[in-house]
Amino acid sequence: MSHIIRSTTVIGLTWQGKSVMGSDGQVTVGNAVMKHSAKKVRKLYNNTVLAGFAGAAADAFTLFTKFEDYLEKHRGNLERSAVELAKEWRTDKYLRHLEALLAVLNNEKSLVISGTGELIEPDDGIVAIGSGGSYALAAARMLVKHSHLSAREVVEESLRTAGSICIYTNTNLTLEEL
Repeated sequence: MSHIIRSTTVIGLTWQGKSVMGSDGQVTVGNAVMKHSAKKVRKLYNNTVLAGFAGAAADAFTLFTKFEDYLEKHRGNLERSAVELAKEWRTDKYLRHLEALLAVLNNEKSLVISGTGELIEPDDGIVAIGSGGSYALAAARMLVKHSHLSAREVVEESLRTAGSICIYTNTNLTLEEL
């Protein structure tokens, strides 16, 4: 990705038939924590899609709205909606200046969408974004491989791991499950 989003941790996965996404709640402006309990993940399209953001909150809400419009237009087709959003985000004069990343998933696919037109489907189906994303991703991969935890527990423990390492991530968690 062309830039690093230095705020938050969002992780999602489909594991043992359950799709779960979670995030921390910290909002950081400069070097100050402004909020501890922000909700950065939500259910979309009749509770069949999970989406989370990292980056500027106002930008993310704009992107959530656009993505939700595409989901409606394409009757819940996650991949097609993500492609259309990535294309518009990259080419639109206004949208291309938005600074955020989106992680989206349903029971079949997991994707990361960026404003540079990148649309990434991870090999293992685990999506992780934000400054603590790599910590949560590493934890989730090990928990999936070496534990018998549920999808919800994997996401929760991965976020707690990231929160113990990343200064832009706390452990006030929001979890959503399909």
